[in-house]
Amino acid sequence: MTDLLSNERVGEIDPFDWARLEYPVEVCRRSASLSDAGRSLFAVSREQRASTNDSDRLRKYLGKLGLEWTVLEK
Repeated sequence: MTDLLSNERVGEIDPFDWARLEYPVEVCRRSASLSDAGRSLFAVSREQRASTNDSDRLRKYLGKLGLEWTVLEK
């Protein structure tokens, strides 16, 4: 996964966050779209929300860690 981030950014991510990032990246890589990945990743919590904009939630999550969907696309 270090191939997705700059060396500087890699050094800024805590080991805890690496663990939290691996699965979402895996799901994104095998999903057809950002929306599809978001639906998979937020399958439980989306049922409890008034607005289910899963792609926006995922985009913001990836952005916090310095990633964009375009980098993860197949």
